[in-house]
Amino acid sequence: MLIQPKRRITPEEYLELERKAEIKSEYFDGEMFAMSGAMLEHNTIIVNIARELSTQFMNRPCTVLVTDMRTKVESTGLYSYPDIVALCGEAEFEDEHMDTMTNPQVIIEVLSESTESYDRGRKFIHYRSLASLSEYFLVSQTECRIERYSRQSGDTWLYSECADPSGSIELTSVAAHLTVSSVYHKVDFERAKTKLKGR
Repeated sequence: MLIQPKRRITPEEYLELERKAEIKSEYFDGEMFAMSGAMLEHNTIIVNIARELSTQFMNRPCTVLVTDMRTKVESTGLYSYPDIVALCGEAEFEDEHMDTMTNPQVIIEVLSESTESYDRGRKFIHYRSLASLSEYFLVSQTECRIERYSRQSGDTWLYSECADPSGSIELTSVAAHLTVSSVYHKVDFERAKTKLKGR
């Protein structure tokens, strides 16, 4: 019996479908990948970070956007939904719909069990090809840990982390900072771990 090869869709078809869909999907190499819902701790961290950055950006030409803002990596063709993107200056978009950003300076992903290896590996490879990207952050939802990758000269990336509950971490490219306590405000690590074990 012959098995028909799976039909790959074009980026244009993906965008047409995605703009009508009730569930968000990322796209790469002709395939759409549905995104699953996030846990309470995951969403709490996103809101905490967005609130802190929005306050610091209040009187500056900087923007922070969360979850629903699609990002395109032009050089690889990936369309994704980072948890948080930030930039100072004018946002650039793929088309007149203005729902697909192409020039984030900062991308922040809150790690989950199902996406952690992808966020650390293949997805970061895609993101690194964004000429606009200066910093990439990975935020744990099960422990106090924020990891930072900062672009250096020669297109190398410098790694640092903060696991001190009373510490802070800099977002140098947008002249902002996050205190660890504000990132994890009302986050229950034990509850997050229990929920992950129960899945």
